[in-house]
Amino acid sequence: MSQHVQHDVLIIGSGAAGLTLALTLPPSLSVAVLSKGDLANGSTYWAQGGVAAVLDDTDTVESHVADTLDAGGGLCREDAVRFTVEHSREAIQWLIEQGVPFTRDDEHDREDGGFEFHLTREGGHSHRRIIHAADATGAAIFNTLLDQTRRRPNVELLEQRVAVDLITERKLGRPGQRCLGAYVLNRATGEVDTFQARFVILATGGAAKVYLYTSNPDGACGDGIAMAWRAGCRVGNLEFNQFHPTCLYHPQAKSFLVTEALRGEGATLKLPNGERFMPRFDSRAELAPRDIVARAIDHEMKRLGVDCVYLDISHKPAEFVKSHFPTVYERCLSFGIDITKEPMPVVPAAHYTCGGVVVDQRGCTDVPGLYAIGETSFTGLHGANRMASNSLLECFVYAQSAAADIVAQLDDVAMPDDLPTWDASQVTDSDEDVIIAHNWDELRRFMWDYVGIVRTNKRLQRAQHRVRLLLDEIDEFYSNYKVSRDLIELRNLAQVAELMINSAMQRRESRGLHYTLDYPDLLPEAKDTILQPPTYAD
Repeated sequence: MSQHVQHDVLIIGSGAAGLTLALTLPPSLSVAVLSKGDLANGSTYWAQGGVAAVLDDTDTVESHVADTLDAGGGLCREDAVRFTVEHSREAIQWLIEQGVPFTRDDEHDREDGGFEFHLTREGGHSHRRIIHAADATGAAIFNTLLDQTRRRPNVELLEQRVAVDLITERKLGRPGQRCLGAYVLNRATGEVDTFQARFVILATGGAAKVYLYTSNPDGACGDGIAMAWRAGCRVGNLEFNQFHPTCLYHPQAKSFLVTEALRGEGATLKLPNGERFMPRFDSRAELAPRDIVARAIDHEMKRLGVDCVYLDISHKPAEFVKSHFPTVYERCLSFGIDITKEPMPVVPAAHYTCGGVVVDQRGCTDVPGLYAIGETSFTGLHGANRMASNSLLECFVYAQSAAADIVAQLDDVAMPDDLPTWDASQVTDSDEDVIIAHNWDELRRFMWDYVGIVRTNKRLQRAQHRVRLLLDEIDEFYSNYKVSRDLIELRNLAQVAELMINSAMQRRESRGLHYTLDYPDLLPEAKDTILQPPTYAD
């Protein structure tokens, strides 16, 4: 039997952004946090690098802003960059107060103005400004925030809940556009429950699972982006998909990302014959921004016809490697690779969705009552290329900003009522799950081949044709059969894939992460790609 539940605030997603928002809201509010799998399945948990912030006395807000604008290929919105960076120290202080065990730096004397935590440097940054917890920062942050959230009696953490779609006034045929809640599949019961809420927050992460090779966990299916689009929200800059240059290349090493901090501490990229190649592509060599490094690796792999290149830090002392990168060391060792003695095989993989749902500095979307924060959103911070470790910072800053906006509206927004239950009367159980599996595989393969690191008009046209056929098939399947997690995710992935392809076809230049052989040059004016859903003009 399906359930009908209500909360003041419904947060869809349980990563850094979602948990930060839950912890920042007043304890008087009833809050539900949904995780579509187990709680630790999101991208936050697996983030190795750290959080970029202006923390050291030798660093400045202006320097962090300038580095971000430079990496963003002329497309960053300076007001969003400045807003995020100006709130960076405050966000880190909040994390420290929550108890996040960042790595301390014993070498600095605080009396000399040194910062008590160790700061590392990553590609694109002109200073050491990445605060981290060894090379497992995401896990340290996530575990701390989850522990704090579990202590809040007003917050309900619900696992194995898959959001199917948002409920809005417009969808119900009522006057107005406000978001009123969501239909949510309870995987334990198989029923679709109705969640009504005064405020709904999309914190569902990105959409890198649309690609065959990705560093992301299985849940990164663009759910929030697709649901927001169907609810009437604009999306922006979805052609900019960041490919992390270094994922471990091993048949059993599914999605294991090798942190950029290795290159920050002196690791070099080499061809199979041991030759370094990055100095041929950029004066910053291994510390060039990720798009340049990923394209260089892709170029060399295609030129030589090889399956991978190699990342080598074996010239550093073994104890240095083990103490700075214990996670990478142990994981590689489990596959028979000792990184203190030999290079590790790596390939680029889809990593981060720079575009997303268009929001303002409060995280508000085009639909009243609906917010998008974290990787789901498009704030303008990342521009055409995300700079390393700015993404976690964005989660904390915008989650706290959204919380403040919700608090400011509490007296004006009543609990919605009379929401209809999910209608499953016309659907049957499917015995054709093989169709979902086949379509899933086909989608991810043609996205990798046609909408990958290097693009052409012909490849994009082929991808557009394929995705439209897939969407028609999925739509028919969705109308006739009971929803499952696999079907919901496939529907959302295909929708976001179409948005990515359409965005890429509109950009007739090469800028940042969008590189096309047909338009290799920059246009004189940098413009965002904003798509409007069919319902937007109603």
